[in-house]
This record gives sequence, structure tokens and C-alpha cells, in this order.
Amino acid sequence: MKPNDEPILLDDALWDELITLTGGEAAACYQCGVCTAICPWGLVKEETFSVRTLIRRAQLGLPGGADVLWLCTTCGECEAYCPRGVDIPNVFRALRGVAWQRREAPEGLPSLLWSNYWNDNPWGQPPSQRMQWAQDLELPLFDPAEHEILYYVGSTAAYDKRAQQIARALVKVFRAAGIAFGVLGVHEPPDGAEILDVGHRRYFAEVAEQSAEVFRTHGVTRLVTTSPHSYDVFKQEYGRFYAALQPLHYTQYLAELLSAGRLHFAKPLARKITFHDPCYLARHNDETVAPRQVLAATLDTELLEMENSGAETLCCGGGGGRMWLETAAGERFSDLRLDEALETGAEVLATACPFCLACLEDSVKARGIEQLQVLDIAEIVALTVAS
Repeated sequence: MKPNDEPILLDDALWDELITLTGGEAAACYQCGVCTAICPWGLVKEETFSVRTLIRRAQLGLPGGADVLWLCTTCGECEAYCPRGVDIPNVFRALRGVAWQRREAPEGLPSLLWSNYWNDNPWGQPPSQRMQWAQDLELPLFDPAEHEILYYVGSTAAYDKRAQQIARALVKVFRAAGIAFGVLGVHEPPDGAEILDVGHRRYFAEVAEQSAEVFRTHGVTRLVTTSPHSYDVFKQEYGRFYAALQPLHYTQYLAELLSAGRLHFAKPLARKITFHDPCYLARHNDETVAPRQVLAATLDTELLEMENSGAETLCCGGGGGRMWLETAAGERFSDLRLDEALETGAEVLATACPFCLACLEDSVKARGIEQLQVLDIAEIVALTVAS
């Protein structure tokens, strides 16, 4: 150490806390740097941030790194390539949890938590407006004695104007297939996925426990989600709160209906389509087959694949709480994704996640691209399904 350098003081209490929060995940890292090299931020920044430095700080029990800690979209690409299998997104969540304790969270994220607290959704909208998207649809309240599934709409599809079209499309598809389904209406609880991603695990546990009790009270077991983020959090986290819950992403459910001969199509869609795999479906949950099966059934042409597809998908940039933070122009992963889609010659860029839909459409509008339309798979199926 140079004479004028300040000594680095290790915080043993913080180290113990990080070990507990991450289940010791960070300890397995041997600083190879693959995580830093593979991080998609390196594609849009002249110099990407060092993921391994943050992991090293976690190993030593050192706080800091607040400026870059919130860039992580929790896309999981680093974990997929890590030779030690370290759950790096979970380490980031733990470090974010410490940042919350130190009141170092960036502007925009506290309002997300307060909205969940007051409104049961992260979008700042009152619970009384949760079913406005379905005013004319006459959807039944879920009854386990009458319904095959609970359709879990989720906060984004309930409140976001564009994502509401996904929910309406799914209702049309379920009815066309003769599915007996119900919703929880204004009683639908939040899934807490956004709270978990921004690192407030303690508050997430409270929300998840309360939401699990709502499902238990209503006799919910089989549940179909709009968003991969809802599916992921129900599948990965809710087992300790309500073990009977059986979540499915809607593409998985539609693939089941297709295999059972319950889903029929009136006419194929005569357009060139490529598919953007959501990170929380393809990478976090290893589901790349179901969405392609459903899409293939709607087309009279072959599905076009982008350079980065399946488990190697390129993140849209909307995960990890980034939907509530500003991303500078020129640093949006979705711009890169559009370039890959255009290279295939596709007319439609399909996806199966409300966050992906929002990010990709924002890039289309910002760049004035007219030859490419962004649609959710649910919307494509609704266009082609036999009523």
C-alpha cells in the first residue's frame, strides 16, 4: 500500500449478511472474468462495468459499486456461462438489498415499492382500476369447482395500455378453445417479482406470503400467467409459501392445448415472423420449445431465427427493475435486437413478455422503423385461431 492510500476495512458483519442472502453463491467465484466479458452492457457501452469486481466485493464483504449495481437486468447470461455456476443475478439482488439498507437506491425505485405497498401494483394505479381492461368481457370470478385454470393477468397486463391487448387476446384464445377459466378480478394479488429483482427480499417475502394466502383462500392450484416474470417468481419462489401452486406461462399452456387437439386455427398468418425469447422464459426456465410450437401452428412459412436465439437470447433491457429506470439512447439492448430481427427479413418480431414488448416497440418507434411490427404471441394466435 502506498503511504497516502486509505486502508480498506473489511466489514465482517456485512460479509456474513451477504453469505446468508446469497446462500454462499459468491464464494464459488474464482474471478475468471467470463461474466464481465459476456455481459450485454459491453455491446452498448465503450467500457462495460466489471461484474467480477462486484462479485469480489461481495466475497470480501465490501459495500460500494452503487453506480453500476443497478445496471444489471438479471438476464442471467452471465450465470449461463459461469464455469462455477454462480447465481450472479442473486448476488446482485443481495448487494442491492444492502444498498436499500444504506438508502443508496436510485431515484425511481422507492416509488415502485411504495406503489406496491399502497396499490398492490408497481404502476401507481389504484386497485379499483385493475379490471378496466376487461370491462366488456364479463369474466367470471375463479371457482375451483368450475374452472380448469386461474388466468393470472398480472399488474403490467392489467394496467399498461399496450399490454392490456395481450390479456384481451388471451381471453379470446381461451374462449375459442373452450377453456373454463376464471380470474380473481380486483382481488388479484401482486406477484412481487419486481420487488425481488430490485433486491428488497424482505419486503418480497411479505408480499409473497400475503399473495399465496389469497391463492390458497380461493382454491387456486393451476395458474396461467401472462408474463414470464410472474411465471418465474411463482415457480422459483412461491413453493415455500404455497406448495400446491402449479404455475404455467401461457405459451406452455397453449402448447398443451395444441397437443391435446383443443386449439384450432382458421387460417395461417401469411407473414414472415422471427421470435425474441424472453430471458425469464428461455434462460431462467429453459423454455424455448413451447412458444415455437405455438407460433409454428399459426404460420404457413418457416419461423425465422435471429443470430441470438433460444437460451442464447439477447436481453431486451427491461428486467431487473430497469423498466423503472431511464436507459440512455444508444445504450438500449432492444436497438440491437431490432437489427438482428431486420437481418432475418422478418415482417413481424414476436415475443411473449409484456416487458419485452414495451422495450422492442419503444425502439421501433424511436428509430422510425416501419417495415417491422412487434406483436406478442398471444396476439398472433388470436388473429388466426378458429372462433
